[in-house]
Formats: sequence, structure tokens, C-alpha cells
Amino acid sequence: MLEANLEDRKREGRLVSIRALIAGLLATAALSLVVVRLMHLQVDQHDHFTVLSRDNRVKVQPLPPARGLIYDAKGVLLADNHPSFSLEITIEKVGDLDATIDKLSRLIGIAPQDRARFERQKRQRVRFQGVPIRLNLTPTEVARFAVDGHRFPGVDIRAELVRTYPLGEYTAHVLGYVGRINEQELDRIDKSNYAGSHFIGKGGLEKAHEALLHGQVGYQQVEVNARGRVIRTLESQPPVSGKDLHLYLDIGLQQVAKEALGEERGAVVAIDPRNGGVLALVSNPSFDPNLFVEGISQTDYQALLSSPDKPLYNRAVRGQYPPGSTIKQFVALAGLASGVTTSRRATYCSGAFSLPGHSHRFRCWRRGGHGALNLEQALVQSCDVYFYDLANRMGIDRLSGFLSDFGFGTLTGIDVAGELGGLMPTREWKQRVRKQAWYPGETLIVGIGQGSFLATPLQLAVATAAVANHGKVIRPQVARAAQTPGAPAAEQLPMVSHTIELGDKQQWDQIIEAMAKVVESGTARRIRSTEYRIAGKTGTSQVFSLGQNQRYNAATLPKHLKDHALFVAFAPVDDPRIAIAVIVENGGGGGATAAPVARRIMDAYLGGATVLTDVGGERGD
Repeated sequence: MLEANLEDRKREGRLVSIRALIAGLLATAALSLVVVRLMHLQVDQHDHFTVLSRDNRVKVQPLPPARGLIYDAKGVLLADNHPSFSLEITIEKVGDLDATIDKLSRLIGIAPQDRARFERQKRQRVRFQGVPIRLNLTPTEVARFAVDGHRFPGVDIRAELVRTYPLGEYTAHVLGYVGRINEQELDRIDKSNYAGSHFIGKGGLEKAHEALLHGQVGYQQVEVNARGRVIRTLESQPPVSGKDLHLYLDIGLQQVAKEALGEERGAVVAIDPRNGGVLALVSNPSFDPNLFVEGISQTDYQALLSSPDKPLYNRAVRGQYPPGSTIKQFVALAGLASGVTTSRRATYCSGAFSLPGHSHRFRCWRRGGHGALNLEQALVQSCDVYFYDLANRMGIDRLSGFLSDFGFGTLTGIDVAGELGGLMPTREWKQRVRKQAWYPGETLIVGIGQGSFLATPLQLAVATAAVANHGKVIRPQVARAAQTPGAPAAEQLPMVSHTIELGDKQQWDQIIEAMAKVVESGTARRIRSTEYRIAGKTGTSQVFSLGQNQRYNAATLPKHLKDHALFVAFAPVDDPRIAIAVIVENGGGGGATAAPVARRIMDAYLGGATVLTDVGGERGD
């Protein structure tokens, strides 16, 4: 009995020893695993966790560049930057977003449109980027948030420079404006260079020269505490400000041009033919571009969109109108260059023209006719029959080819965003677009600038400058120089696109002299000057077509059905310094309505005294 008990104790002792050994081995293995893990974390993963630790207290913040300023030819500031304060929410730092906005609205007024804009912009940005919930905080609101801001983690006040346009509607169409970056723009821009930037050029020069005006983003590394508050700046790379633009544009002349149009819808483009510099570019009526910078209200935007005057529409570079009789000097040059006519060759105008074998009568604006006219007389009196006959003898191929050399039907390349190219009708164009053959009667209509022929006021000004230059076509340009702040301005030289060569250079002088007589004794004699010679051409553009036996009677027509009035000119004739194109929508005769606008602008630029002779206007021009 005693031996059995002793045997049990030995067995139990061995069992305990075995268990203790196993437990020790397990503990040793577990400790070894902990040691190995610690070594892995502290040795192998040291760099990784150091970066994570540093990133928890160090943030990289973008520093947006200051946008370049814009000055006119005399140094007048046209586009400036002013400080503005906005309230921003960083989504990832806010727990209950809706509750936070509700609390903020009790401290600082937040309108429904502010919330709507916040929701739109929130979808365009990542969670660690700030999204503005209120713009243009007042000093009182800034001070109020400074006191209670600790109650709103993830909400900060952001100071930034915001674009402003001191001259408002006088520069809206030529400068354009900047606005908040939208989703489409976000897809095409360099996101790294626009980090921290909320604005981008939306039209005009602001869009065309965005790369120059925007500049290069900078950055700073800052140390923050657990609540995200900045403690100190560790490192920084300053941003590079955008370049300032110096323009050919003369804001004084711009104002004169707009005021000369008055309440009429229309456009004016004035160019220095010596270098292609745009002196004035006006579309009337206009709008206040400052409304768009921080986001225009829905009410204001709908008012602009629904206005029958279309103030947002840039008529100067996008308005496409039949050029009417302002094209006749170019048709005359085409006839001389092709040898189809000469300066002495006469055509008899009976008041109408018919193609051989056809009964349809293409009427002249003067129903009784002009009688026998040579080229100069036909231009001075703007005889339609003369140019029907000339266009018919040239044919559409030669006619359209020559007119295309002046830039009709193509973009001029001006540095203002949104330009349209008009339409130079050709045989190929009609077949491609309308699947129809070209008819001889259409050539006649093109010869007097009507029908499918469309040109912008800018194209007419550029082509007129080319006549003043005896065939040198210069690409128009609004910006003269781009200047890095603090550095000398680097002037941008004009670009000569091409030169139109004529067999006889005297043909230029013949056309120019005829255009001078248009002003001195022809359809534009109302604006003749004794101080300097003006070479010009009047025109009208039909809004609707007349039937074969219909007669145009402006007195019985509503305003919107009256002809558009056009005028192109350059001066002085012996030393051209300004070339101009004017269109007054539904203004009637070009000599009575558009030419006086041009005269006021030329007088303002050349220093003449505006004295208009009231000789009345005629239906044709």
C-alpha cells in the first residue's frame, strides 16, 4: 500500500516537471516572438514609423501665387487683387458635418446658396482640402469667429487675394473674368500647380493668358498639435507670382467707344495697323464681371441670360454678321488682282442686274440706278449692280480665294478667348454642309457681302488694317508685354501672318483713294474731316430677305427687323495709325449710324474735333 502511494508521487512529480518545461518553452517562444516583433518594428520599420509620426505633426500646405495684374497702354490698372476672407471646412477633421454647419450658421450667417455652393465644391475636392462655406466675411464676422473658433475643429478662416475689375463693364468682354474652378476645369488643369488656388480665367484675356497670369504654387511645411493648430513653420518654398500684362488697349478710347454706341446693341474694334495692337474692343451692352468672381447669384445670372440684349455675348469676336457693302473694297481688289477689271472699266447700273438667260432681278439699293460707273465711282456710291457684275465675272472660286487671304472665314488668332471664324462661302463648303451644288446667283450675293457670308467685327477691322498696310496682314493682339514683377517688361513683337501681293502696287493706292472719297463725297460724307483724311466704307446687313417685288421701308419695321449698320475705316490716309470696324445692330444705314461712332473714336485717338454734317442717310449704306 505504501509502495503504491510512493509510485504515484513519483509519477505526479514527473508530470509536473514536464508541464513546467512545456510552459517554460511556450513562454520562451512567446517572449522570443515579442522580441522579434519589437526588433522588426524598431529596426526594420524604423523609417516607416518615423515618417508616420512626423506626418502626424507635420503638414504640407500649398501657398497659392498672387495672380498677375493687368494694365492698359498708359499704365491704368484694369485687373487688381484685393484681400478677402472666407470660412473653410476641412471635411476629414469634422465629425458631424451638418451639425457643425448648423452651429456655424448661428454664429455667422450662412445662406441657402452658401450651402448649395459648399455641396457642389465638396464633391470636387478630397477630404483633407478646405471647402469654403462662406465667402467675403466682414471684419465683424472675422472677429466673432476668432473668439469662438476653438469650438469648431476643422473650421478655419482663410485669407486670399480675390480678383477685382475697377472699370467693370468697360472691360468685361476684352478681359473676361476669373471664377471658381469647376469640375471640367479640374480635369484638365495641373492639380499640383493649382493646389490652394480656387480661381481660374473664364474668358477674354484672363483665359487666353491663364498660364502667364496664374504663376507657380509654393508650399510650407508646418508643425501642428493634436488639434491641427499650426505651431511653427519648418520649411517653405515661396510661390512665384503670375506675370503682369501690359496691353495695347487704351482704356480712355475703350470708354469713348462704349459711350459712342450709347444704348445701341453693337460692337467696336479698333486696331493700330502698324503693329496689330488692339486699341479698343467693345461689345455693347456689357455686364459687371465682378459679379462672377466669387460666384454670381442665381437671380443675377438668370437676369443676364434672359435679357433680350444678350449682355454676356461678345459681339466683337463672336458676333457673325453679313458684312454687307463693307466688303466691296476687297471685292474690287480681287477684281484688280485677277485682271477681271481695271480702275477705268465702267459698268452701267439701271437699278437691277440679271444673269444671262434668267429673269430674276438682283436689285441695287438705289432703285433708279446709278448709270455708268467705274470702279472708284462704284465704291463711292456703293453700287450693288457694279459688284454683282464683277463677282459674276470672277466666279466664286477666285472671289472666295482672294477674300480668304484677308482672313475671312478663319480665326484671326487674337489673344481673347472665344473667337469665332465667321463663314466664307465656297463651292466645297456648300456641298459638304448642305449637299447642294453652287449656283451663280449665290456668287452675286457674296459679291455684296450678303447671304451666307458671315464676318466678325474683329475680322473686318483686321482686313481693313491690311488695306492700310498695303497687304500686310498682322495678327491682332491685345497684350503688348508680360512682365515679372520687379523685372523689366519684355515686349512681344507683332506677328505678320502673311502679305497679300498684287501685280501692281498702285492698285492699293487706287482702292485707298476710293475709300477716302467714300468719306469725302460718298455714302460716309457725314463724317468728313478737315483735320485729317479718313478712308472708309459704309455697309448695311439685312436681317431678313426681301421678296422679288418687296420694298424695304424702315419706317414700318420694328426695331429688331431693321438692317444692321456697319462701317470700316482707317486714318490718317497718308500715315495710318488706327483701323476701325463698327456694327450697330438694327441701326439702319451705315453712313448715318455706324460712321459717326467711328468718327468719335478716331477723333479721340487722333486729337480731332468731332463735327458731323447732317446730310441724312440712304437706304443702301
